[in-house]
Amino acid sequence: MSSGNSADGDDTTPPEQLALIRETIRQAKVPKAKPRTWRGAPLARELPVARVLVDKGVLHLDRYFDYAVPEEMDADARPGVRVRVRFGAGRGQVRDGRREGGGLVDGFLVERVAESDYSGPLAALAQVVSPEPVLGPDLLGLARAVADRYAGSLADVLQLAVPPRSARAEKRPSPEPLPPPPAPAPGPWERYGQGPAFLRALADGAAPRAVWHALPGPDWADAIAHAVAATLASGRGALVVVPDGRVVARVDAALGALLGPGRHAVLTAEAGPEKRYGQWLAVRRGSVRAVVGTRAAMFAPVRDLGLVVLWDDGDSSHSEQHAPQPHAREVLLLRAAHEGCAFLLGDIGCTVEAAQLVETGWARPLVADRDRVRAAAPLIRTVGDGELARDGAARAARLPSLAWKTAREGLTRGPVLVQVPRRGYVPRLACERCRAPARCRHCAGPLEARESGPLGCGWCGREQGDWHCPECGSFRLRAQIVGARRTAEELGRAFPAVPVRTSGREQILDTVPDTPALVVSTPGAEPVAEGGYAAALLLDGWAMLGRPDLRAGEEALRHWLGAAALVRGQEAGGTVVVIAEPSLRPVQALVRWDPVGHAVRELAERAELGFPPVSRMASVTGPPDAVADFLASVELPRDAVLLGPVPVPVPAGASAAGEGAVWERALLRVPPGSGAALAAALKAAQALRTARGAGGAGGAVRIRVDPPDIG
Repeated sequence: MSSGNSADGDDTTPPEQLALIRETIRQAKVPKAKPRTWRGAPLARELPVARVLVDKGVLHLDRYFDYAVPEEMDADARPGVRVRVRFGAGRGQVRDGRREGGGLVDGFLVERVAESDYSGPLAALAQVVSPEPVLGPDLLGLARAVADRYAGSLADVLQLAVPPRSARAEKRPSPEPLPPPPAPAPGPWERYGQGPAFLRALADGAAPRAVWHALPGPDWADAIAHAVAATLASGRGALVVVPDGRVVARVDAALGALLGPGRHAVLTAEAGPEKRYGQWLAVRRGSVRAVVGTRAAMFAPVRDLGLVVLWDDGDSSHSEQHAPQPHAREVLLLRAAHEGCAFLLGDIGCTVEAAQLVETGWARPLVADRDRVRAAAPLIRTVGDGELARDGAARAARLPSLAWKTAREGLTRGPVLVQVPRRGYVPRLACERCRAPARCRHCAGPLEARESGPLGCGWCGREQGDWHCPECGSFRLRAQIVGARRTAEELGRAFPAVPVRTSGREQILDTVPDTPALVVSTPGAEPVAEGGYAAALLLDGWAMLGRPDLRAGEEALRHWLGAAALVRGQEAGGTVVVIAEPSLRPVQALVRWDPVGHAVRELAERAELGFPPVSRMASVTGPPDAVADFLASVELPRDAVLLGPVPVPVPAGASAAGEGAVWERALLRVPPGSGAALAAALKAAQALRTARGAGGAGGAVRIRVDPPDIG
């Protein structure tokens, strides 16, 4: 007889105790499954299989994995939510029909399905981290397209696209969306021939695509705000991506003045994790329909996206440094194509990529007539090598007489901007007689003049006390590129009664007052002067043009135009002096204020030579054995051309150890139309090497599609 029967049949047991036992049994809860393994737990009745993207970031795992959905998670396990799963369990770790073991990893639930394509036992979802859906179909499709274009993994792209979670930000409700604002007047767009028509098309719900060459001056931020307002008036959303926080502040102020509060969000890393995630959620939930931010905002999940705007696409800040290193321009082009929205690429200058968009007919130009350009641009004057050789002031103080006179006259009317190519003191030296770069005898590295002590090599650090030029035999050196602090010292001695301010990496000024002062700045760090600068001096232009880079001329012109655009117009007496050879193409483009013509000619030359952006290119960098092994294993398209490998400096933070370590770089080039095939081949080869363990023979290699610097 069982113990249960004995208890029920014992007449000596008091009735009260029997009733208490029965009530305890009725109220006893069914034992719950073990958390995060859900052993024995019932599965969801409908769509019991979840497809999950695990956050591993390695190419050979760039696919979805199926997991069972426990019944208790059925309501929260929706597509787009963050989950945690156990990953890495072997086939032998199966218990009660469920796979167990492995480590807990984060992931995104992509979709729910009725059956799994995998025939073996499934592990269960370990946890729904948050019921907030953060990965929608549009964002998932964009991330997949970016990963395929740049030969990267979807998990890496989503790390860039979805900010880290903040529980406190998720708990706060987002505000109710405001009704669409009225369509704005053309405003600053009246100065451009097709500007009003472009604005009307946005307000009518159309999707025009344009490359906008903005006039010099401060009105460009207001023009962006008007384009955003016109898009919001059509009931759609808008996204604006700019290079840095200073530019974000200018566009933010313009949007606030035109739209009022509550209609746009600012997405920057400087806002902090909680505030940034709260703003991102407001955009995701549809509370805010307009976004302005830096490159991370290029993935912002704007509802009913109607317009994407990119300002200054030539700035290096638009190129992401984390894998797979996408460029904001290409991401926004993908968004415009996939979501069918309008596209606006704006800049004071013009990149070769922007010229290609117009040349191919993909976008239309938005330009002002030449009379407006001449009225808005300052007077440009040049000082070439011949004048420098005859100018005693230039030989003594590195400031030609024309620049000296321009600065002195400009200081009577306001601040004067002085742009120098480098920060610091005297980073690089050259022979005074023939201008040959001063090189180290041991490693051929560049010699530097320190603030104290003898000359030293910038690569190996050895001192060079008895240098002489191997080209002409001269023992005298000159500053090849004088840094900002040294220039500020020289100008302070030349103009003792005038304050000298510096703006560079250590401290970047946002604005300066409209009072006489010398403002010494590195390229891209120029502060905005109230009312504009009276004059500007662009020093050492030959150093910017002489860089061994395909984009040297384009970059120099972009930096010059950016500085000159801060100067008052020619009618107001604004003057810019550039120290560079007048016959060079970028200098002539600056004098004529014709960045479009320069970009078109550059594009024609690159098309003739097969250089990007006409062709697609990728770089493979790493130790020589690893590069050779990779090139031997990759199945390249038939029309691919291999350039190299050639030795390159070992990048900072590389795993290659030991003195004398060398790296090599190979460039792979394909004609238009084969870029996707090249990216797919590179991704497949890298995935195979990663699956083999330590990256194959010789170690890992670094792959970059569309490298910004190809020499």
